[in-house]
Amino acid sequence: MQKNQYIGVFDSGIGGISIWKEIVQLLPLESTIYLADSKHAPYGGKSQEEITQLCIKNTEILLQLGAKIIVVACNTATTNAIDYLRANYNVPFIGIEPAIKPAALQSKNKSIGILATKGTLNSRLFSTTSQRYTKEIDTIEVIGTGLVPLIEQGKIDSDETKKLLINYLAPMIEANIDYLVLGCSHYPFLLPILKELLPKQVTIIDSGEAVAKQTRAILEQEKTIKTEALQPVKHHIYSNNVIDVLEAIIIRFRESGHIPQKTAIEVSYKDF
Repeated sequence: MQKNQYIGVFDSGIGGISIWKEIVQLLPLESTIYLADSKHAPYGGKSQEEITQLCIKNTEILLQLGAKIIVVACNTATTNAIDYLRANYNVPFIGIEPAIKPAALQSKNKSIGILATKGTLNSRLFSTTSQRYTKEIDTIEVIGTGLVPLIEQGKIDSDETKKLLINYLAPMIEANIDYLVLGCSHYPFLLPILKELLPKQVTIIDSGEAVAKQTRAILEQEKTIKTEALQPVKHHIYSNNVIDVLEAIIIRFRESGHIPQKTAIEVSYKDF
């Protein structure tokens, strides 16, 4: 692979594909490499040291493969390790964290819900952001235990997933939230069920589009953005676990029109 040609993206599994999709849509001239670290998913229950080591491993693989910018498409990895990555590697990093600010500023009921992993909710970065914007807001924080493994197994529409969500959303509905912040890149895959279970007036916010726009802004700032198609655009998606769920998601993106049918996407197993 050619050096410094790719947008590198990694997550603790398939969840960050929800971010990757937004990047591919916004930057159609850019090629990408995506690492799905499903073998070590979820990151949410691990220590900060463990999370940082996994992020170092993913970063070094992406750099070896020719990444010119790296998107940490995982809330837990961002909140626990992005400061270390930025301090130790000479490449721009884009992080993802729960969109608390827009939810808090726009909430009319002064009540918002946050569904996230334990690692994100317990992190210093989340705590700092939350304290800054939710002083006058009733914030219902819920750890989405068990959701990531179910999504990784392709059980997005299962009764088991729905039962967990009913349980997790109950205190939020009781508190009359009008915004739900998704604090894990896996959770956008649950949007159809969430919309079914939540009252119609609840707005659901995830960070995908904002991350894609920030990626574009940094590439423009660094003068590394592609402005013409000098080479064919290619997307390499690697998983260190089974790839059938990833392949099914890509097919779903193509069928829904989120990814053009002719986009060159290679999904394959890689041991990392």
